[in-house]
Amino acid sequence: MPAFRLSAVLVFANCLVAQEPAKRPNLLILVTDDQRFDSLGCTGNQFVDTPHVDALARDGVNFRQAFVTTPICAASRASILCGSYESAHRFTFGTPPLADSWVDASYPTRLRAAGYRTGFVGKFGVKVPEGATARMFDSFVPLSPPYRKRRDDGTERHLTDLETDRALEFLDGCNAGQPWCLSISFNAPHADDGSKQQYFWPHEQDTVYAQTEFPVPASMDDAFFTRLPAFLRESESRVRFGWRFDTPAKYQDMVRGYHRMIRGVDAAVGRLRQELARRELATDTIVVFTSDNGYFLGERGFADKWYGYELSLRVPMLVYDPRAPGLHRGTTSDHVVLNVDLAPTLLQLAGAEPSAAHQGRSVVPLLAGRAPADWRSEFLFEHRFVHARIPRSEGVRTDRFTYISWLDGVPGSEELYDHRADRDQVHDLVADPGFAATLLALRARTDTLRSAWSTTSTAPR
Repeated sequence: MPAFRLSAVLVFANCLVAQEPAKRPNLLILVTDDQRFDSLGCTGNQFVDTPHVDALARDGVNFRQAFVTTPICAASRASILCGSYESAHRFTFGTPPLADSWVDASYPTRLRAAGYRTGFVGKFGVKVPEGATARMFDSFVPLSPPYRKRRDDGTERHLTDLETDRALEFLDGCNAGQPWCLSISFNAPHADDGSKQQYFWPHEQDTVYAQTEFPVPASMDDAFFTRLPAFLRESESRVRFGWRFDTPAKYQDMVRGYHRMIRGVDAAVGRLRQELARRELATDTIVVFTSDNGYFLGERGFADKWYGYELSLRVPMLVYDPRAPGLHRGTTSDHVVLNVDLAPTLLQLAGAEPSAAHQGRSVVPLLAGRAPADWRSEFLFEHRFVHARIPRSEGVRTDRFTYISWLDGVPGSEELYDHRADRDQVHDLVADPGFAATLLALRARTDTLRSAWSTTSTAPR
């Protein structure tokens, strides 16, 4: 072939390669239930062993300042799906189902419209209109406790293992020509509230932590608890404290059980990653690991979540992108990221159209170590579920202060903490004249942010 004709062919071939769209990644979203931020080895807990989730951190980006905007599963899960605040999507326990317009704005719906095969396994936790899950997911497999399921042959299978089984069945139905997004929502480590035992783990974890003495939080002291206002001393968090933590022996048993359930999830993460590698999917699959809210393990004399304190709001968040260059792997980020950021992040990673209704921001620039100059340093948190023993609240967390306004307590009930100097948030500054200006500013900032998220967000279409 003449040289000039060969050159022309090569130029044409290069143009075709340049025009070929990049392969879209698969997306594996792992969400646990009630997992506090410091419950993993990679988040600094020296008393636990979570090798597989820790490996995600070593391979990816560990967001050390990750939070939910509403610390309760129903509203938080809706926020994860829709990328928006409770004030905007207006779903929590006791409300009507999530509106169809928010279903259409959800990341699975938009990814499916963009050509992804979408699947869900585990605890959904969000009421949606009839037929909505069929629009969101190609495969929808909700699973719920009891945690230990008796099979027809008399053997027992733990719910975490069953959720993993169903996830692998979803992968069996995928084909090489279509990217997929699978959301696995583990029920663990949520307590079985109706059982005296509370925490049920896979039997493989029976002996884990048997010799571990977990430290008792200083704020579990009765002297601290008795100084709290009556509406908190009589709250559901104190009722559940009695179920779990009211004697030293019970405290150790329950905390071991909680962390054994997390260890069960960790084993499932290892199994999933091993299967991705065996199926030659590991190099094309981005993995996200997070939780729907934090958790009290006796701090302040409380159990469970719901309130605007650090342990209730803060969650683990890890993102592993196998396509990332080495210098962006095994890194940490201290930028504040939120559950409402997940939907826009997933859509950007997939090259799909974002929704104007999303109030979160994509963290993709942070994954590459490029923090926008205007990245948030504060956020609004809220809890609007109406319950006789769970007081509603709202407030703002800045890079230094946490301001909480109680909506159902004594009128004007507030708290203010310098979480930088007071990590455990035990020294309330609300009556300190030295912080009067800060208190006024954060009151006003709460009003501004609430108004912004509830009335000025673009309606989903």
